[in-house]
Amino acid sequence: MIIRESVKVGDVEVTLETGRIAKQASSVLVTAGESVVLVTVVGTKEGRPGADFLPLSVDYIEKTYAAGKIPGGFFKREGKLRDSEVLTSRLIDRPCRPLFPDGWRGEIQVVATVLSADPAHPTDVLAMCGASAALMISPIPWAGPIAGVCIGRVDGKIVINPSFAELEKSDLELTMAASKDAIVMVEGECKELTESELLQALEAGHRAVQGILDLQIEMAKAVGKEKWSYTPHVRDAKLDARVKELALPGLQEACSIREKHARYGKMKEVKKAVVSTLAAEFPDAVADLGPSYEDLKYNTMRAQVLDEKRRVDGRDYETVRPIAIEAGFLPRTHGSSLFTRGETQGIVTVTLGTSADEQKIDGLQDPVWKNFILHYNFPPYSVGEVKMMRGPGRREVGHGNLAERALKGLVPSREDFPYTIRIVSEITESNGSSSMATVCGGSLAMMDAGVPLKAPCAGVAMGLIKEGDKYAVLTDILGDEDHLGDMDFKVCGTDKGITAIQMDIKIDGLTSALMMEALEQARRGRLHILGKMNEALATARPELSKYAPRITTVKVKPDQIRVVIGPGGKMIKAITEQTGAKIDIADDGTVSIASSDQDAVQKAIAIILSLTTDPEVGQKYQGTVRRVERYGAFVEIAPGKEGLLHVTDLAWEFVDNVDDVVKVGDEVEVVVSNIDRDGRIKVSRKALLEKPEGYVEREREERPRRDFGDRDRGDRRGGGGRDRDRGGRGGRDGGRDRDRDRDRPREDRPRDEDRAPREASEGGEGGGEGGEGDSERRRRRRRRRRDGEGGGEGGGREGGAESSASDSED
Repeated sequence: MIIRESVKVGDVEVTLETGRIAKQASSVLVTAGESVVLVTVVGTKEGRPGADFLPLSVDYIEKTYAAGKIPGGFFKREGKLRDSEVLTSRLIDRPCRPLFPDGWRGEIQVVATVLSADPAHPTDVLAMCGASAALMISPIPWAGPIAGVCIGRVDGKIVINPSFAELEKSDLELTMAASKDAIVMVEGECKELTESELLQALEAGHRAVQGILDLQIEMAKAVGKEKWSYTPHVRDAKLDARVKELALPGLQEACSIREKHARYGKMKEVKKAVVSTLAAEFPDAVADLGPSYEDLKYNTMRAQVLDEKRRVDGRDYETVRPIAIEAGFLPRTHGSSLFTRGETQGIVTVTLGTSADEQKIDGLQDPVWKNFILHYNFPPYSVGEVKMMRGPGRREVGHGNLAERALKGLVPSREDFPYTIRIVSEITESNGSSSMATVCGGSLAMMDAGVPLKAPCAGVAMGLIKEGDKYAVLTDILGDEDHLGDMDFKVCGTDKGITAIQMDIKIDGLTSALMMEALEQARRGRLHILGKMNEALATARPELSKYAPRITTVKVKPDQIRVVIGPGGKMIKAITEQTGAKIDIADDGTVSIASSDQDAVQKAIAIILSLTTDPEVGQKYQGTVRRVERYGAFVEIAPGKEGLLHVTDLAWEFVDNVDDVVKVGDEVEVVVSNIDRDGRIKVSRKALLEKPEGYVEREREERPRRDFGDRDRGDRRGGGGRDRDRGGRGGRDGGRDRDRDRDRPREDRPRDEDRAPREASEGGEGGGEGGEGDSERRRRRRRRRRDGEGGGEGGGREGGAESSASDSED
């Protein structure tokens, strides 16, 4: 039987379908827009032998074909879950796990497979709703349903299930799971929101999921399988009484020991004595002695908190454990801190890198580059245990993600601080709240590294113990209070507001009033911790570590990027090899130069600027002689740009041989003296040298003014005029040839005998119609002088004008 029903969640229509796909499992196909997720549930009725925990596994898998992509790598196949998939798997697991019956030991596997994904409809909350619906129609006993929803806030307005584009503009991103009556799980980040603003968002999310919760209930009634019967094991009341009689005094004594390992040692001692004493008295129920003792321990510790208002380590409900801080703990790291709170301790380090160190996140959507990375490590020695170390587990990925979300909103933008930041937290001791120690230590380590954070950030873990109407909200919980309590509620933020939150509830739910009380108490604890942190290091160090790279940015035009990179990356490689600096270029023309040696940075900047800046007259350059000729040297003032250093501009004194002053490969300081219309550059060394004492510059001899006033008249008479004049001097082209020959090496110049026939021919042509050339001109000149300097008023004007033009051309 195929069931397909839809419901509105916010502004998004969500469709649940069952009975068509994966019919051998309990399956639900969830659709929103073009996003499709298949969720399957399979379980076993019999428990795993010897299991003392709920064997639930949840896997959220994103298939790359869902977004029209082919996986990278050699095998071109999906493999190990990415961190984002692990985090979503945890989001599904955490609200579902507490709703299974106590003592259930049958195996359960939930698999959520993303079959299609579009950017407007994120698939994580769809998978959460699908998992709940599949569990509801399965035969496995489960006290659901629950529903997931994503909450954003754009321009002060709450948005339910926002798209990825809307999330980029949102100052809030929360993923929440809720039942009909209460919120059961929360995780997300904010931009310093107040406690009341956060609570309003959560209440809006709770209202939004009511429709899909009703739909799941109706679907279970229509097609749900009959639930497997399960009767929890009932112990003998006499056995429980005897265990309490023998163990209670020792347990009460152990619950007053503040030190973790001493307390655990006393509890193990009491348990061992009770089991050995009662094993003979209850030979058929030896297996029940251990669980009976654990239940007594659970009730004893909770009663001590609720009835005596005294916690395991003697604190009241709001007191934070003693805090010790050492900023700059490690000498060679770029930034570090040692943060200790009670018996929880972490060494947190910061490393600064360039954009080449950014992490590429390649998921179903467009790839993104992360320049802020946080890794959390929880080695077994931190809790005094022996365990195989095989890379980070799901818990470490989740704790690191929470700390990263708490801090990343306080890091300056890439434009203001163009570094890649990697934080690593090594938990060296743990007795609760190690992820919050990572947040505090990460904030301190970044300030020690000189990262200009917007504000210091601290985190605190809250707990809840509730029996009927009696409850206690606990600040800075221990590991035992986390294990035996009803809630783990982590809140991170600055003195202005909340930056990240994570909440897991083991009971039916949490009312809004109780949540607000917990948030306010968390704020007071957070402010106390921030005060202790400020005593150690209130602001970021004014300078980066001497071991950290210095990144300087320069801006070039986008069309000049190719000039800096060069063909095949030749130019940028050469700059890197020459200076030792790392160089990264963004598409908008931002060039980042990084090195711990400031001189190397400045040298690289100078090269880049010389490549991208057009030379100007008067600019000085430190150039390299690339070629030497008889008439001067060619100096490379920038890669690919040369200027002519003429022999007359080498020095104030007379230079007979260029090689006497400069040789190929010499570095010489020059100034640009001229740039012609074709872009040819002329440079001078002489202009930068001090003029010798007593130096007298030779005066240029003025050539006698020649009068060609009758030239135009000659033209009008058909006598050739101007052409005859040019012809007599060898013609225009002949003069230009001589000028060119002067600039050519002597061995390449044409010999006189080679030039003479050509000049004679050109001169004859220049005589043109006038015929006689120089002798004719001389006769006209004598005649003009005899007639009165130019042949009258008109002739004088014409002659004067022509003479001026001729002189200027000469």
